[in-house]
Amino acid sequence: MNGQNTRARRPPLAGPAPLLDRVLALASPYNSSLLLLIVFLVVIVVGLFVVRDAGSVLGLHRIGELQYQAQETRRSTFYALTTNDSNLQLEYADQSREADRRVNEGIGEYLRQVHMPHEIEVGKRLQRDWSDYLSVRNELLASILEGSTKEAVNLDLKGGVPSFERVRQDLEEIKRLYDQQASEQLANVAATSRRTIFRLIGVLGITLTLASTSVWAIQRSKMLGTIQLAKLQMEFVASVSHELRTPLTVISSAADNIADGLVGGKDQVKRYGLAIRNQCRQITELVNQILLFAATKDRKNRYILRPLQVSQIMDSVRDNTAELVEGAGFVVEQRIESGLPWVMGDLSALSQCLQNLIVNAVKYSGESRWIGIRAFLHDSGEQSGKEISISVEDRGMGIDRLEMPHIFEPFYRGAAVSAAQIHGTGLGLSLAKNIAEAMGGTLSVVSELAVGSVFTLRLPMVEKQELEMASVNSEGDPTIRK
Repeated sequence: MNGQNTRARRPPLAGPAPLLDRVLALASPYNSSLLLLIVFLVVIVVGLFVVRDAGSVLGLHRIGELQYQAQETRRSTFYALTTNDSNLQLEYADQSREADRRVNEGIGEYLRQVHMPHEIEVGKRLQRDWSDYLSVRNELLASILEGSTKEAVNLDLKGGVPSFERVRQDLEEIKRLYDQQASEQLANVAATSRRTIFRLIGVLGITLTLASTSVWAIQRSKMLGTIQLAKLQMEFVASVSHELRTPLTVISSAADNIADGLVGGKDQVKRYGLAIRNQCRQITELVNQILLFAATKDRKNRYILRPLQVSQIMDSVRDNTAELVEGAGFVVEQRIESGLPWVMGDLSALSQCLQNLIVNAVKYSGESRWIGIRAFLHDSGEQSGKEISISVEDRGMGIDRLEMPHIFEPFYRGAAVSAAQIHGTGLGLSLAKNIAEAMGGTLSVVSELAVGSVFTLRLPMVEKQELEMASVNSEGDPTIRK
């Protein structure tokens, strides 16, 4: 059976992997995702700079368009001034006003996008100078349409040329600002790109290092697990050999005494026969445990599930353990709630599960000679609703909290148990847990050192519809094979 008490006896090499190995093993599946995330962030950062630079280039394009429309306004006015055809004069005037509208829209768009004080100041100055030029231009067009060409020429030379020159200078100033911004941002992008390359190389190096370390840690963990399993199997073989040697020695000694004629009288022969029978039964139980474990691991065992009353299970367990319990001088306190629902399970398997728990209690109760068995209805608080709980309690050695995660592992035995020469194979609790889960239930434990342990088997109750269906099919085969 599985050992209880204190820390597990495990070889230093086969102990739990160091914390670093565990962290690396856990992190290894995420190395690729981490790398992709870092690359994604780098692309976003560089992209932001590129977008900012693209904004500067776009600004330069808008200023070029603004300059062209301003020149188009000026050219259309000149064309109207140089022709005597009144229709052409009207057409050129309309072209000038259309170009004027686009310039106003461009200036407004520029003012909405700039934020720096100097840029705003230049934009507003351009707006004022353009408005001044348009005032002169409108007077100029009016004179042309009225046929006063000479007056129009004088008006243009006096007011049109100076005001348009101020507009041209304003546009050049804005273009210069955009050129300056574009140059600065291109320099930033170049510097950032160089830094990004170095950082990306560093990230790739770190990622490769982490990946290599993770692979090493995983392989190391697997190797340690294999060594640990081999160690436990060797200990299991040694334990089984010891468990077999003891009863075989008793049987051999009894047989020798009988063969040598040292046993005389009916009472003495009966006593030797009982000893041989008990030892044979012990060997049979040991072999059955090993075969059951092997069948469970190979998934060859098939359970026959049928509706069972809890009292049936308890009667079977009591009959199978009566000799052991009474022989060890134990008092069994049994409490079964009345009217418990039926459960679905294999009678032999469930009996074996609880029998293992009782044998475990007998082995590790120390000087205490009391075992409590209780069956009751338990509300799980989950969707499964209520379930049947069967607990086996002892007042023995108890289990150390560091040992709790391992007690259901195959071949596991504690150092204190081995030191106390409490015999067992380390399969009992593992088998009990496998049986419980095969029945759709669970096996749990609550324990405290020097106080005792409570192992609880929880099984789903049979619904009324299932029970009725089983009753209807009773003439056929009401069992379920699992």
